Amino acid sequence: MKGGHGSATQDFVHYAFYKCRPEWRFLPDGQKEAGRAQFLDAVERFRDAVMMETYSTLGLRTDADFLIWKVSPELLPIQQMAEALNQTGLGRYLDLRHSLLALTRKSIYTRDEPLEGGFKVDPGEGTYLFVYPFVKTREWYALPLDARRRMMADHIRVGHDYPDVQLHTAYSFGLDDQEFVVSFLTDHPKRFQELVMKLRETEASRYTLRDVPIFTCVKRPLAEIVRSLG
Repeated sequence: MKGGHGSATQDFVHYAFYKCRPEWRFLPDGQKEAGRAQFLDAVERFRDAVMMETYSTLGLRTDADFLIWKVSPELLPIQQMAEALNQTGLGRYLDLRHSLLALTRKSIYTRDEPLEGGFKVDPGEGTYLFVYPFVKTREWYALPLDARRRMMADHIRVGHDYPDVQLHTAYSFGLDDQEFVVSFLTDHPKRFQELVMKLRETEASRYTLRDVPIFTCVKRPLAEIVRSLG
């Protein structure tokens, strides 16, 4: 992930999915060129405060054209960046259709250390990113911790059979509507589908309440993404 420096403890993670309004495509070319340049300049101003990667969802969903995946040790720069983008020529024609906010922390199912420290986002270099919000049933949290750890151990074992698919889990409790935001990076989307089908067969999957919408995203430079909007 380019720009900035991740926190040694916890980082805020924000997946911002934007949709461009059709009116943008009918603007004069010069106005669009200026609007794109303003948008790119606004993003660059936040590179030191916010780590970012950009992905295109153009043609893959009807409700989003691109994603800016942001990571920051502080929440305020994420909001300040959204404000700056809104004031650009392109930003005036963009709708933030999906906003998924979460915080990194260590999993109680894979580590024995204290939960509050020592975790950093490392997004890797996969071409494809698959993102979705995730909610467990209340029955899951009523189970003894040992039972949940046993089921998650099996869940994690399945994931280890797919080392070419990198998992990122961030926690949304108290911050957003979902409980987690889950994303997977890979160069092999067919392998990712195989992994999801295998995970459906695990015991822990019985306690999934919601894991939609699912976003299929293709990594592309932001300059290419904004030009692809028309």
